Amino acid sequence: MRRVKLTVSYDGTAYAGWQVQPNGPTIQATMEEALARILQEPVRIRAAGRTDAGVHAREQVVDFADAGARDLETIVHGGNALLPPAIRILSASVAPETFDARRHATEKEYRYFLYLSPVDSPFLSRYAWHIEKPLDLDAVREGLSHLVGEHDFSSFRGQGCNAISPVRTIFRADVAKHDVPGLISIDVAGAGFLRHMVRNIVGTVVSAGKGKHSADYVGEILQARNRSAAGVNAPPHGLFLWRVSY
Repeated sequence: MRRVKLTVSYDGTAYAGWQVQPNGPTIQATMEEALARILQEPVRIRAAGRTDAGVHAREQVVDFADAGARDLETIVHGGNALLPPAIRILSASVAPETFDARRHATEKEYRYFLYLSPVDSPFLSRYAWHIEKPLDLDAVREGLSHLVGEHDFSSFRGQGCNAISPVRTIFRADVAKHDVPGLISIDVAGAGFLRHMVRNIVGTVVSAGKGKHSADYVGEILQARNRSAAGVNAPPHGLFLWRVSY
């Protein structure tokens, strides 16, 4: 058997998330169906991260085992011919037999886009959280600084999270401006994340940026280890799995 590693990109707007489930189309199920047609064998793929409904990926990494009957170029081009335009296979390579896209990832970077403008953009509305009122970016940045390092992130843990431990390590968290006026991103990189953790972080630091609480209060929310202490869960459409490192 051969172990294949794929880098894929997708727009999650019309999907019920990554993982196969009965209540709607998923990225995993759509990809497995396309790959099974190309390879003429059942395919089960594993992902570096299980993105939620409406969440996108610029560079998701997946792996699967097959009999090696098709070359990698056929998998890329044939897969993209069968997949809907919202899902693209960017590259394929042969990985060691023991490779696991999730377990072997050393860093995952998420990028959450915000669009700060009195009027939303028809070109960004699917990919950025529109915020009408001014946002204090220094307060957002300071709030993020309290979250860097190894902490118990229970306050930012989403309902239904089945992780054994709430302790996670964030390597860096910052705010970036982009060429499009009003478009900014909140970038968070770490070894791993709890369910809805990034979106809960974004909702909390945006509240600090709006002046609803101080930036220092983000540290108190973290120490509370209670989800009810944190801010709103930011909407999914602004979130991208940006990069996975090994």
